[in-house]
Amino acid sequence: MKKNILKTLLLAVLLPTASVAQSDDASSISKTIDFATKQVGLETAAIQKAKKPLNPVTLNKKGEVSYCSPYDWRSGFFPGTLWYLYELTGDEQWAKQAEYMTTSIESAKTLTSHHDVGFIINCSFGNGLRLKNAKGYKDVMVQAAKSLATRFRPGAGVIQSWNVNNPNSWQAKRGWECPVIIDNMMNLELMFKATQLSGDSTYYRIAVSHADQTLKNQFRPDGSCYHVVDYALRDGAVRHKQTAQGYADESAWARGQAWALYGYTMMARETGDDAYLQQAKHIALFLMNHPRMPEDKVPYWDFDTPDIPNTTRDASAAAIMASALIELSQIDQSSEAAGYLAYAEDQLRSLSSPEYLAEAGTNCNFVLKHSTGYFKAGSEVDVPLSYADYYYVEALMRLKKIIEE
Repeated sequence: MKKNILKTLLLAVLLPTASVAQSDDASSISKTIDFATKQVGLETAAIQKAKKPLNPVTLNKKGEVSYCSPYDWRSGFFPGTLWYLYELTGDEQWAKQAEYMTTSIESAKTLTSHHDVGFIINCSFGNGLRLKNAKGYKDVMVQAAKSLATRFRPGAGVIQSWNVNNPNSWQAKRGWECPVIIDNMMNLELMFKATQLSGDSTYYRIAVSHADQTLKNQFRPDGSCYHVVDYALRDGAVRHKQTAQGYADESAWARGQAWALYGYTMMARETGDDAYLQQAKHIALFLMNHPRMPEDKVPYWDFDTPDIPNTTRDASAAAIMASALIELSQIDQSSEAAGYLAYAEDQLRSLSSPEYLAEAGTNCNFVLKHSTGYFKAGSEVDVPLSYADYYYVEALMRLKKIIEE
């Protein structure tokens, strides 16, 4: 019975694009996958023509594709999307493209200057290892975890997100000593995989310590989270609770809430600890029941910005949230699980509509429109983003796998 319900949900959410005539539900899955592969395929063709591994992340001020270096926190998302397209299609050409782009960012495995080596390596090498078990990928994963572990601060029990040793940096000017951003929850999955691959439980313990401190200090009673918590290195005392990318220190920055939901859902999966599951559910209810969540369930960039509804949406936050809710629906054994899945289905239906899904050959070959990176800085506002595409494809694939079980 449950399988039949889920199948109905999946067929409803995988809408054909505006460039594909609607037909029977049985073919809608393949049509949606076909659109994504064709759209991303246009970008891979451009990369092949350039004869170098260009890594698309967004658009610049001129409306042109902006590419990033291997050390940029976003560099793992495009390779990861290629791996997902390989998983969805079984076409070895996608595996070849994924391997090419994944290899191009291997140098990031020794990155110790910021916390996002988890994003970079797990989305790319992690998916490649899972799907192809390519030679050397295991070693890259473990080395990346070693690099991330250098940022663990034992006194505070957390992985420090940003450096503050440069007095001219904007982080240092905020007066922070050991800033931790909620985004850092997304880097912990690498640590669990490193323990599985190496047998060294150090990485596992670091991830749990960080998640526990974040749970204790970064959340408000309603389930929303602060973007930044600054710790004292000596004893872990909380020095500040603020924001960097949100509207205000006490506001709920939409993508930050989605990172939190995804992070604690992942923690529940990896540890089986009910405290993490309950936290994920608490965050989910905050988001799902928020009075300023739009009807189409694609949030504004911040839930507390005063210019709602005359402000931009963040499709990336919706995609991250939908992917997390799908997984949460499979982990949670309570009666609430169906509600998480239904909500994610609504979000994916919206993201799959012409309002957010690009027409073929447009949007500089990105899949989704209308994401927001850093609104207050005027950076990446109402543009496509590589991580929006990554989590959108991941969410669709997670829903598809439920049907095929």
